[in-house]
Amino acid sequence: MYPKIRITLASGQIECELYNDIAPKHAERILQLASQGFYDGILFHRIVPNFVAQAGDPKTKNGLDQPGVGSGGSKLPDLPLEVSATQTNTRGALAMARTQNPNSANSQFYIVLKDAPHLNMQYTVFGRVLGDGMNLVDGLKVGDAIVKLEEIKN
Repeated sequence: MYPKIRITLASGQIECELYNDIAPKHAERILQLASQGFYDGILFHRIVPNFVAQAGDPKTKNGLDQPGVGSGGSKLPDLPLEVSATQTNTRGALAMARTQNPNSANSQFYIVLKDAPHLNMQYTVFGRVLGDGMNLVDGLKVGDAIVKLEEIKN
């Protein structure tokens, strides 16, 4: 059974499962940062219709007009790329954003809005949105805040 997280937005809650078997370092990072409240108050800074919704830059806690928004991360070391043929950038996938360096994922993640096979084997897919959570994801706008991101304890 995969660990699960809940992303609480003003509009509702999105539940996701994390692939701790095929992307253990990335799943662990999300859970670690969630336990520290890192994502609480972070804004979705990038929405590309029919592509991705992206969040995880701590600079956005002070607004989207901050210098370097979209380039920030946690103070933890960057993560190495974790990919396999079973990880695909299909609608609802959670994956880590990074720079051009494939081993530079840190805290920013994206949710795939429409299948993006050209990203496969280039970005670590570490989970997926469950149930009807994509209804909320589809309604995301730039500037929407993550009220809370937490692990769901069973």
